[in-house]
Amino acid sequence: MCGRFTNSLTGEELGAYFDVSELDDYANAPAWNIRPTDPVPVIFESPRHTDERTASAEAAAAAAFDAHATERDDPDAVVRRLMAGRWSLVPSWSKELKTKFPTFNARSETAAEKASFKNSVRSKRAILPASGYYEWKTVGKTKTPYYIHDTDEPLSFAGLYSWWRAPSSDEWILTATILTREAVGGLRDIHDRTPVTLPRHFVDTWLDPTIVGDQGLVDAAVEAATPVAEALDFHIVGPVTGDSPDLVNPL
Repeated sequence: MCGRFTNSLTGEELGAYFDVSELDDYANAPAWNIRPTDPVPVIFESPRHTDERTASAEAAAAAAFDAHATERDDPDAVVRRLMAGRWSLVPSWSKELKTKFPTFNARSETAAEKASFKNSVRSKRAILPASGYYEWKTVGKTKTPYYIHDTDEPLSFAGLYSWWRAPSSDEWILTATILTREAVGGLRDIHDRTPVTLPRHFVDTWLDPTIVGDQGLVDAAVEAATPVAEALDFHIVGPVTGDSPDLVNPL
């Protein structure tokens, strides 16, 4: 699983690294102890313009970007966006923002069939960028925190997103989850689950909303992510409390 992670990059740095076209005035500060339901950076692709006949959350949110478009823009052009979202996916049909079961992670083995995630697997896939994440190794009653990261570049967590609107409200909320998989390599000594950490060459495929996602696509993402997960570095850290860059320092 992944229940805490870090992001030390600014919106501009994330935008440059992931070739984002629209930052949506993204202004989340770097954070070293991101928890479920906290605001997180979410990268996804959607059409620049939206059809007025499309009564969807995607249409309502994308309209905010149209002020920067010109008459020469292709209305069907897909734009890569960076927005702040809520870390815990809420399907559009949910009547409440708080779900009965945790939805900050989605198991890659079953996401394509689960009611909460299957629509997002089809066309609302995202990247949740991270500098690293924490995991706890449990031996008896002792839990030891580890910080897991790539020493050279940010992590690209394969994610899913959904737009949610409260009944009788005009406000749409972007929500997202991180896909997880069985741990591989040295990570298996810490925990049996780990995020799906995509390599750069698979990011474009994962984000492409014109590709109809299914379990086959999810499985391909897991396979592509295996070498990345096997190469991750990790070290023991102190108690993960507060929010400071010192949290990731090795003991």
